[in-house]
Amino acid sequence: MAKNLTSRDTDYSRWYNELVVKADLAQNSGVRGCMVIKPYGYGIWERVQAELDQRFKATGHENAYFPLFIPKSYFSKEASHVEGFAKECAVVTHYRLKNAEDGSGVVVDEDAKLEEELIVRPTSETIIWDTYRDWIQSYRDLPILVNQWANVVRWEMRTRLFLRTAEFLWQEGHTAHATKTEAIAEAEQMLDVYADVVENIMAIPVLKGTKSPNERFAGALETYCIEALMQDGKALQAGTSHFLGQNFAKAFDVKFQTKEGTVEHVWATSWGVSTRLMGALIMTHSDDNGLVIPPKLAPIQVVIVPIYRGEEQLEEISVVARKLKAEMEAKGLRVKFDNRDTHKPGWKFNEYELKGVPVRLAIGPKDLEKGTVEVARRDTLEKEYLQQEGIATKIENLLEQIQLNMFQKAVDFREENSHKADTWDEFKALIKKKGGFVYAHWDGTPETEEKIKELTKATIRCIPLDQKYEDGKCILTGNPSKGRVVFAVAY
Repeated sequence: MAKNLTSRDTDYSRWYNELVVKADLAQNSGVRGCMVIKPYGYGIWERVQAELDQRFKATGHENAYFPLFIPKSYFSKEASHVEGFAKECAVVTHYRLKNAEDGSGVVVDEDAKLEEELIVRPTSETIIWDTYRDWIQSYRDLPILVNQWANVVRWEMRTRLFLRTAEFLWQEGHTAHATKTEAIAEAEQMLDVYADVVENIMAIPVLKGTKSPNERFAGALETYCIEALMQDGKALQAGTSHFLGQNFAKAFDVKFQTKEGTVEHVWATSWGVSTRLMGALIMTHSDDNGLVIPPKLAPIQVVIVPIYRGEEQLEEISVVARKLKAEMEAKGLRVKFDNRDTHKPGWKFNEYELKGVPVRLAIGPKDLEKGTVEVARRDTLEKEYLQQEGIATKIENLLEQIQLNMFQKAVDFREENSHKADTWDEFKALIKKKGGFVYAHWDGTPETEEKIKELTKATIRCIPLDQKYEDGKCILTGNPSKGRVVFAVAY
């Protein structure tokens, strides 16, 4: 299997697009801006889902499902929310009726115009809070801790597989609480859940922080985020959690009777991650040979490839291969024995390297004689021969090493590409030449942030949660600042 990938250093964007397609993750569809997620890509997404869903349920959340279509009038009830999504909404205005007279097909009839236009779900706050009005009357009904796995539509003009598509998959949590303190604690807890999965399962280090007012979710009082750094020096928002205050409760008149007998509006949060995480995975770890997938996330953790001539050799090797496979599976490892006779071993080696399988085992006639197996690890491309005896434990330990090595490599890259800027000239030079995260002082005004974005394309990715107070001067205006924020050019 010839990979023929464009080098990352030559054209990073082209390398990414080629890799998504050639590694069988996804492809463009017949609908502009929409993608087909292929089985291998969906298998990776299912593992992300499983890890998240397990943690959601462990923190008391339940899954539900809400309609794809949202009445247009619902959006107008929360002003900043409708303003934030107005340019991205897909709108249903008509339905089709059969031509009853001649049966020639379907036509759009003037009478088929909807009484009220429907928005195709870009996010579900409005439809969910309209529903919560029926669910909540008393403090006894709180908290409501609900998550939804769904697809959403945002009419993007410039699309790229996984990173920005008109339709994408995600989860969105929507919770209702009796107090402000409880809602803020929920938003912060879910940010920690996201960081746990992205760092410990996907091996992607993240910065935790809050968004500036310009970058907040439409309708939120505070947006918490995790930000990751890709290999081309650009940032990618990996997940967000929003403290919504009482904005949506007031917009949809969701009130509850307190223990003391008073009536108050409910406090809210929402939080979500999407298939954009697939883009983060690819751009954090992969190389010119293809994908590199962390073992905890890989649908196939170990592949066994037989090297043989003739059916007799294959049968002898298969006996050993199946025994090793069973031993590894007994330890909970995900193992594939590829005994297809339609492709040569070299083709298979290339295929699994391209698809990022963490460990490849090769067994040939000489290995049967010596009781050995060739072990190749995908993250470093190193190979070694190990004894077949006790191989399951050795591979289990190797997978743990690979997981840790991939995370540390990404941490080292981020540290090497994180810089401080104290002057405007220094800031511009870092953004233009090196990219990465640039820690700099900002005077706290939306106008200054917008001007910096206009001049450099860099935005404030986050105000770090662990931000240290430090007197300084804004890089652009020279006005006082009490701490550094994180700038970067972002996807």
